[in-house]
Amino acid sequence: MADKTNVVLGKLSWVGKRLDTVLAEALPDLSRSRLQTLIKQGHVEIDGQKVKARQPAVLDQVVEVTIPAAEPSEALPEAMALNILYEDAQLLVLDKPSGLVVHPGAGHQSGTLVNGLLAHCGALSTIGGIERPGIVHRLDKDTSGCMVVAKNDQAHQHLSAQFADRKVEKHYLAVAQGRLAKANGRIENHLGRHPVNRQKMAVVDEKRGKPACTDYHCGPSLEGGTLVHCHLHTGRTHQIRVHLHSLGHPLLGDVIYGKSPKGGLVIDRLLLHSWILGFRHPVSGRVLVWKTEIPEAFLPWLTDQSWIDLRAANVGEPGK
Repeated sequence: MADKTNVVLGKLSWVGKRLDTVLAEALPDLSRSRLQTLIKQGHVEIDGQKVKARQPAVLDQVVEVTIPAAEPSEALPEAMALNILYEDAQLLVLDKPSGLVVHPGAGHQSGTLVNGLLAHCGALSTIGGIERPGIVHRLDKDTSGCMVVAKNDQAHQHLSAQFADRKVEKHYLAVAQGRLAKANGRIENHLGRHPVNRQKMAVVDEKRGKPACTDYHCGPSLEGGTLVHCHLHTGRTHQIRVHLHSLGHPLLGDVIYGKSPKGGLVIDRLLLHSWILGFRHPVSGRVLVWKTEIPEAFLPWLTDQSWIDLRAANVGEPGK
């Protein structure tokens, strides 16, 4: 059954502010992003009329917020081996293998991570909808590494807010073709859909894209590629892949943005790995930082353990 709540806009300080901002203050159990979703879905009304997130609050108006009953997930539980790094009643952290699709979609109705999570957990948060239960953030099919999954809606809201506010530490290892001109730097621009190939992302102007920022540090270079530590400040689709491609150094194994490596080097997967993930626990507030094992495919470039240790030591505290 749907849950309905009436909010009286009775504070003078709320007058003229965006409605979603006011509701987030009045309903602290719901994040602003969650309220924006409810507004878009038509679940927030004033006098029987659907509202807009940007509309200004008017004194003494009564806002009716309806939280629809959770829909059962269309994905079915499927037993599969999961490399779980941490688990409690609120969340689960795992190391996703390359080649595993995160959630059901066109062409992938079964055999996804979500199917395995449903078999393991029984129930997950419902905020992601019927196809993405529990999924706070996602990794591309061919990207491996650390992911956090929410078991309930409260945990999901708190974790999503940390991602939206850029308070999550996200560190990746990648192998880029060739040798980069600069040993380290920051790539900062706007990313959006490619104007011709809609399955690709591209660097675009600020009117057509969203801000994207990646810091990178280069490690050992050999076998036609360079090991790169990437620190994401934003989380755009294909961000690292597009950013390094924009420098003229696509990732090895990238069939969308890259090209076949020279010298007969055989790469059977995308060399991109979610290495370190840090956030604050949604209930206790405790700092959690997880570092995954570096996959065997990266082994030829793991020739300098001191560089690996230095990059890991430079990971900041989540939320700062």
